[in-house]
Amino acid sequence: MRAIVLGAAAGGGFPQWNAASEACRRARAGDPAARPATQAALAVSAEGERWLVVEASPDLRQQIEATPALWPRRAPRSSPIAAVLPTNGEIDSIGGLLHLREGTAFALWAHPRILALLDANPVFEVVDRRIVPRRPLVLDRWVSIEDAAGAPLGLEVRAFAVAGKPPLFLEKAARSGPPPAPEPGDVIGLEIRAGGRRLVWIANCGRLDGTVLERCAGADLLFVDGTLWRDDELLRAGIAARTGREMGHVAVDGPEGVLARLGPVPAGRKILVHINNTNPVLLADAPERTLVERAGFEVATDGLAIDLRGDQP
Repeated sequence: MRAIVLGAAAGGGFPQWNAASEACRRARAGDPAARPATQAALAVSAEGERWLVVEASPDLRQQIEATPALWPRRAPRSSPIAAVLPTNGEIDSIGGLLHLREGTAFALWAHPRILALLDANPVFEVVDRRIVPRRPLVLDRWVSIEDAAGAPLGLEVRAFAVAGKPPLFLEKAARSGPPPAPEPGDVIGLEIRAGGRRLVWIANCGRLDGTVLERCAGADLLFVDGTLWRDDELLRAGIAARTGREMGHVAVDGPEGVLARLGPVPAGRKILVHINNTNPVLLADAPERTLVERAGFEVATDGLAIDLRGDQP
C-alpha cells in the first residue's frame, strides 16, 4: 500500500489568502522553515496504479498537478483516480469535486449523510452521476472499494464515527433557528487496509475517546487532526468566537490533546495533518515542533509519500 499526502493544511491552506500572521508572512517570503501547504487530502493505492483520493479538497486540481502518480496516462482524457471519499460535508472536503466534472469516470464513496447533502445541492450534478456513481459507506463495516465499473482497487475501508458537527454552511443557513444537531456520519474517520498493512485517517475530530484510540492502536500509519496547538488558539488570536473543540477539532497540546491521548498508543508512524495556519507546528524552527517530534509525532507536508510494503516485518 502506498500513501501520498496531497495536502497537509486546514481550511484556507498555508498561507491563507487573507491571513497576515508572522507564519503566513514567512511562508510568502519563501522562508524554508515555513513551508506552504494546500488543504488536507490523501491519495492511497494498493499497487501504485489506481488511486483512492480521501478528501476532495478545493485545492484538488493543484494537488493533482503536483503529484505525477495522479497524472492522466492515456489520450485524450483519463485519470488514475478511481475513487474519491470525502469524510465530511465541509467545503474543505467536498469542494474539490467540482474540479472532477470533465467526464472521466470514478466512484464517489461517502457516508449517506454526506451523499444526501450532495444530492440536495444541484451544483454537484455537474459531476455526472451517470459515470460517477455515488456509493454509500456504512459505518463499522469493512468495504471493498471499487471503481465506477465495479472493479476492486485492492483497498478495504472501514469508516467510523468521530466527534464532529454538521458543515459550517448549514449552521450559517439556520439563521432563523438553532443550528442542526450533530449526528453520526457528519464526520468520519477511516481505516484503510491492503497487503497486510493498515492506515488510519482522522483529519477532523473533536474528541479522542476510547473507541477512536482503539481504532488507532496497531496502525502502521496514522494521520490525526493537528488543526490547533491549543483549544483556545483562535479565541486568543481574535479570529473566532469558539474553541477548537466547539469547531470539531481536538487540540494537539493539553491533557486531552493529541500528544497526551495518542502518545501512549502503539502505531508505526503518527503524523499530524489538517494543520491550521495559526498552529506554530507548521514552522520547522518553532519550539512546538520540537515538542511534537520528541513525543514521536511528525508534521505532514504536501507531497509526503509513504510506501507500506506488506512484506515488511
